[in-house]
Amino acid sequence: MKRQPPSNHKKRNIVLVVLLALLCIGGVELAACRYFAPEQYELITAPVRRAAAAAAGACRSAAESAAALLEGAAGQLQTAWAEFTAPKPEPQPEPEPENQMAGEPTLTDVLPVSDPAVTELVLTEGQQFLTGGSTDIVYFCQGDEAWSSLPYGSDKIGGYGCGPTAMAMAVASLTDTQTDPALMSQWAVEHGYWARKSGSYLSIVEGTARAFGLQAESFVERTPEALLDELLSGKLMVALMGPGHFTNRGHFILLRGVTLSGEVLVADPNSPERSLSVWDPQIILDELSTSTHNGAPLWSLYTEEPLLEESYSSQTP
Repeated sequence: MKRQPPSNHKKRNIVLVVLLALLCIGGVELAACRYFAPEQYELITAPVRRAAAAAAGACRSAAESAAALLEGAAGQLQTAWAEFTAPKPEPQPEPEPENQMAGEPTLTDVLPVSDPAVTELVLTEGQQFLTGGSTDIVYFCQGDEAWSSLPYGSDKIGGYGCGPTAMAMAVASLTDTQTDPALMSQWAVEHGYWARKSGSYLSIVEGTARAFGLQAESFVERTPEALLDELLSGKLMVALMGPGHFTNRGHFILLRGVTLSGEVLVADPNSPERSLSVWDPQIILDELSTSTHNGAPLWSLYTEEPLLEESYSSQTP
């Protein structure tokens, strides 16, 4: 009967037995070498020991690096959690502004109307303009019958609307936006700038400028020379006035230019007559409001790259 060749399983077992025998023989020889020829043993095993030591060192370095990373991540998580769970300070409400109700000024010695060669109020295509400044100013008066009785919140534009009226003049003069005191009053109410029975919060200046692509910066150098230089640079200025020649309470006006004799031209939203007078810059500085929050009482206003406007209604209230 013909013998069958060994199966693959038997062949594999034979190979394993041979390898095991070789390992055993090698192990016995290595042990004998260590005893009878230690120098040779050291020479043979040195590379193995070095490799093992290097591997152990690499493992330790990796473990230390991983521990450091974990410790750093834990610290960051702890910091982030502490910041997340820390009590947040309550936002402070904007201070109530001084009352801006329109009325006769404390000082009534209004300067005479200027020569038309210096400044005048002209009517062009149904719109009034004040001439003579760094730029012709679209002029609005809050007492105009077209809007004086329209609402500014629960108040009336004629009584408390100097803020939106002044900002309507600035926006209409420096941008392509078509606006007027009624539209600007509605917008100011929608964006939180109306102050009940007071007029406007002082943030109306910077907030309106930001919304309509203008830049408003607090002007802090209160000298006649600095004031005139700022106006001569072509900028408009918003001034919050205190009791004096413009009001007996608080009142927003625009400073719009300088005459050849060094006097200031203004746009007063409550008086065309005062808007046609020329003013000593020291009077303007002396009668500024004492309020100092939100950039008050004096801001420079100028154009910059157009920004995305906040929602603006094109319909009258």
